[in-house]
Amino acid sequence: MTLPDRRQTLRLCLGFAASAVPLAASRARAQLAVFDPANYAQNILTAARSLQQINNQIISLQQEAQSLINQARNLTALPVSVLAQLQQAVNQTKALISQAQNIAYDVGQIDHAFQSLYNPASLTGPDASLVASAQTRWKNTVGGLQDAMRTQATVLGNSSTYQTQLSALVTASQGADGALAATQAGNQLLALQAQQLTDLTALVAAQARAQDLKAAEDAAATAQAAEQRRRFLTRTKGYQPGNAQMFYEH
Repeated sequence: MTLPDRRQTLRLCLGFAASAVPLAASRARAQLAVFDPANYAQNILTAARSLQQINNQIISLQQEAQSLINQARNLTALPVSVLAQLQQAVNQTKALISQAQNIAYDVGQIDHAFQSLYNPASLTGPDASLVASAQTRWKNTVGGLQDAMRTQATVLGNSSTYQTQLSALVTASQGADGALAATQAGNQLLALQAQQLTDLTALVAAQARAQDLKAAEDAAATAQAAEQRRRFLTRTKGYQPGNAQMFYEH
């Protein structure tokens, strides 16, 4: 190849290179201009919505956890119980009632005792029988008074225990964790009140029994005195005078 031909070839190569440079630059500019603001904003909005859903789920889980905690508190039992002590007091009161002396709290026994001891129609036996009946009635009255005093002592002894129990239940009720504990405290307070009413009933019954026995004894004693006076005045054999020795002879 001659020198002129070589020069011609070099010119062609340089021209091709010069034309290729603008083409590459235009392609590079086309690649940099791909960013879409609308699409980017939509992606940001989608991400924000997804984050909000996650936050809502977290809040829902927190609420469910708090609900479970509240349910656990509501199911927590009251740590204080006075039922055993109340049952012991009930047993003591029942024992006092069952230990009533002579005439118990029984309708059949009461009817039989009044028919045989306190009925004026029963004052038909000999004088020794009247005296024995009077002694039995006196023992019934004394036994009734003793039973009433024992009941009074027991009720007064229980009152201090009830005060301690009441204070413990009120404190436990005010500090109850949930509905179950508060309900249990309320139930025990009602049981305590019922036991106090039971003691009061037993006390009133014992006092009334003692008073009734004393009144029945007085009535029977009055009737017996009238019967003995009648017998004394209607004796067929009156006073017979006899010899009285004033001094002993040596």
